[in-house]
Amino acid sequence: MKRLLIIAAMAATAVACAPKAVPELPIETFFRNSEKSSYQISPNGKYFSYMAPWENRHNIFVQQVGSDEALRITSETERDLAAYFWANDNRILYLKDTGGDENFQLYGVNIDGTDPKAYTAIPGVRTMIIDPLEEIDSLMIIETNERDPQVFDPYRLNLNTGEKTLLCENPGDIQGWQTDHDGKLRVAYAVVDGVNSQIRYRESEDEEFRPVLTTNFKEKVEFATFTPDNRMVYAISNLGRDKTALVLMDPATCEEKEVLYTNDSYDLQNVWYSEKEKKLLAVSYEGHKGTRRHYFNRKAGELFARMEAHLPGYEPHILGMNKAEDKYIVYAGSDRSAGVYYLYDTQTDTMTKLADLRPWIKQEEMAEMLPIEYTARDGEHIEGYLTLPVGKSLNNAKNLPVVVNPHGGPWARDSWGFNPETQFLANRGYAVLQMNFRGSTGFGRRFTEISFGKWGQEMQDDITDGVNWLIEKGIADPARIAIYGGSYGGYATLQGIVKDPDLYACAIDYVGVSNLFSFLNTIPPYWRTLLDQMHEMVGNPETQQEMLRENSPALNAGRIKTPLLVVQGANDPRVNINESNQMVEALRARGVEVDYMVKDNEGHGFHNEENRFDFYRAMEKFFGKHLKGIQPEGDIVPKECRR
Repeated sequence: MKRLLIIAAMAATAVACAPKAVPELPIETFFRNSEKSSYQISPNGKYFSYMAPWENRHNIFVQQVGSDEALRITSETERDLAAYFWANDNRILYLKDTGGDENFQLYGVNIDGTDPKAYTAIPGVRTMIIDPLEEIDSLMIIETNERDPQVFDPYRLNLNTGEKTLLCENPGDIQGWQTDHDGKLRVAYAVVDGVNSQIRYRESEDEEFRPVLTTNFKEKVEFATFTPDNRMVYAISNLGRDKTALVLMDPATCEEKEVLYTNDSYDLQNVWYSEKEKKLLAVSYEGHKGTRRHYFNRKAGELFARMEAHLPGYEPHILGMNKAEDKYIVYAGSDRSAGVYYLYDTQTDTMTKLADLRPWIKQEEMAEMLPIEYTARDGEHIEGYLTLPVGKSLNNAKNLPVVVNPHGGPWARDSWGFNPETQFLANRGYAVLQMNFRGSTGFGRRFTEISFGKWGQEMQDDITDGVNWLIEKGIADPARIAIYGGSYGGYATLQGIVKDPDLYACAIDYVGVSNLFSFLNTIPPYWRTLLDQMHEMVGNPETQQEMLRENSPALNAGRIKTPLLVVQGANDPRVNINESNQMVEALRARGVEVDYMVKDNEGHGFHNEENRFDFYRAMEKFFGKHLKGIQPEGDIVPKECRR
């Protein structure tokens, strides 16, 4: 029997004093670009940087600590920059792609805007960062697939000249590289025999890499960082256990020397190591409501305690620090706050506000995100989140229209915190249900593995069971339930209206998979070495044809009768546009109502602000029509992006 347990403290809060309802806010309130975001600090602590809109695109600005004036150092107009970081005290590097193709290229510019350089501006080539070599101002280590689209080779890049030096050639099976504290390439992570992971190690760059551990890909061993003397490593491992543990390990043999910390409920996430102090400080994991930390160092715990004292009611996160580790960029947020950036000075114990991500948002107008738990039909424990419209509480939420929102990945997870989509939907009067169905990450090895080969099956049942609980509790109006998701969540949306055609009043598929056969045949070239793993995790087209066919929505379009909106980026490298095309064609051939939006300058998700506005306006009209009976003014999908 399915049941839902609401965390007691959250339930008490929600029931005690439900706030008054708020008016509908403009779509731009939720989805316009943040005024300032992505704050970082220079290595010497004299400057901080951030991204802010210029010509409706996120560009990089630099500002001296203590000054009120900032200098814009990039002038991108086609697309938001993907990421950036400080190379040294005087130079910033950044990544950008073309139209959402995810072939990120590396550029650099001085902090006064001079000497711009394109380091890897090669069409069709993807660049990733291995080690910024923070102690060496003029060098860094990158990897690109310019030699072979399917594999990435490591290069030492000279930032002054732009010259790249190949450090070693990828033999074809290496998926990642790692350096020690001196910036020497010491570790390679490979995939062998399709489904086995292998760690290769060398004592120095004069040696060849040699295998030191081979495991099935389901087992995880990742070197977080080397010990100060570069002889041992701190590793996160699930060898012989369900939840990952932080262990001290000999990299030459992968023998565990000591278990430093493990959590009974959740996998470990990040390791905090001090480059200045040369010591391990803490390890973190994501719980049901936010990040939790275990400290190995008393001073680190006291540091966080002081930060929390400055930010009552908010969850602080350290985003960066200077080399002296006495100035920190801190982000503080909650479920009802998009977050605030601060500069924390440890010497003076002062927390200086830098910027609100969305200063126009009022917390009292945002909805609480309630952590929930329920039991699936086979007894599996599922954690999730329920967001109710402001003014509704757990004791008066009855017969609400509901949007079920399964996450993408699928080997990812939903988390507690501010979510603009969820807040937008709650503001429009919808309850929003999100769940960490089986396969969601962070809950241990077993919980991940029981999802393998279960796309559209038990994974889908976990979603359905959450919906049925809402109905049984009276929270959901059975006639007004929608399902919406992106990527794997888009697949779950389509499979939901295939498998339970009477459960949902309407559905929105955003860059979702529709045909498991074509999806597996159109993955990016740099995923090819992982194809055997994907066959085990998703399904094998040669040996599991019947299962894949039964769970491919486009091949079962005859079961669909639910009104559908499909949204797609034309340049999506992960979920090819053909996934959406064939779904739409199959439905239209049967006369099923389907609206189709395509953005020609987007990829796997919409990044440009104007495209987000179009999408969410279409979402509002679509849900309004099918969940509230409001006939939209004009077309749901603008004609310029209608297909």
